[in-house]
Amino acid sequence: MPVEPTHGEFAQHTARLVATVRAPLAGTPADVPQILHWPGRRLLVQRGDTELAVRDLAGEEAEFRFPAPWPRRFGQATVSPAGDLAVFSGLHALRAVDRTGGTRWEVRHDCWSSAVCTASHTSFSEYADDPGHAHADSGSAAFSPDGTLVWAHVRSGGGEHTKEEWLVLDSASGSVLGRAETMTVSAASWHFPHPDGAHMGLTVGQGDDDSPLLWGHWDGTALTFEKLVGEVFLDVGPSGRHFLTTDPGQWALYLHRTSDGAEVQRLNAADAVSPLPGDDMARWHYEAAFPYEDGAVVGTEDHADVPRHWLVDPRTLSVDGPVAYPFPVSGSPLSAGRGAWCTVSQDHTSVHLWSLAGRD
Repeated sequence: MPVEPTHGEFAQHTARLVATVRAPLAGTPADVPQILHWPGRRLLVQRGDTELAVRDLAGEEAEFRFPAPWPRRFGQATVSPAGDLAVFSGLHALRAVDRTGGTRWEVRHDCWSSAVCTASHTSFSEYADDPGHAHADSGSAAFSPDGTLVWAHVRSGGGEHTKEEWLVLDSASGSVLGRAETMTVSAASWHFPHPDGAHMGLTVGQGDDDSPLLWGHWDGTALTFEKLVGEVFLDVGPSGRHFLTTDPGQWALYLHRTSDGAEVQRLNAADAVSPLPGDDMARWHYEAAFPYEDGAVVGTEDHADVPRHWLVDPRTLSVDGPVAYPFPVSGSPLSAGRGAWCTVSQDHTSVHLWSLAGRD
């Protein structure tokens, strides 16, 4: 996929296809497949209405499935690094289930419905046909790299006193180890684990320019966080020293230190990449990958049929040049861990795993 240089003479960087993996629920109603990754571990995960399908990308690509307690439009789901436990973030509860669908534990919380719901629903069937629950907001959850902790974004408080909290739970028992009020009003949220297991990123989508990013730290006793207003988390680097963000307007990239969340550098899209014909300016994607200490893969024009992907040097936060693929790709470059990133086919039936040529 050739990309013409824009500002100055860019070197072109070649993407090498590492693998193409068929989506486990291809051909059925399902969410877009995604890769969850931790140091030394990659799992391809896809949520359907009745199950969460997981494919281990190591070895023989073993596949296993978790029966879902409710359809996919009623929340999100994640899986442990070992692939033995799934956590479903629902409208009224976090539920951890094993591969048989058996409940390991459940933590109940206030309803994510945008309508006022003060009922303590214990079964999905109680609100399955309720219009007030049909288009609810949602929280999210994620495992730490060692699988011992679950971080979860939930609602609590009850009625007019409802608030949003960030929880750290024991993944084996569901016991709440730490909690902190987020002071957010979420429509949806997304977690981003740090390799050290003690830090976590949380993007909270509030539907406006004030949508914040929370950079959390768990010291074994207390959960604290830094709030970055008007930023969207993209990815953390392989060493864990820095992470990348953009803003809701997609104007700039921001490089932050993970130790305290402080901004180190920024890169305005208008100063780095020329717009496509008909666009007023280039804008960064809401998703990106940070697979190398000296290289992040970031896209522009997420509305385009053939988006442009760029190699950005995080050390200088400057564009090194376009990424050239052996065939056209769609969508954003997505995080896949150290030394790789991925793209999803336009029909969502397969995932392509990439690395930079010459970096093996």
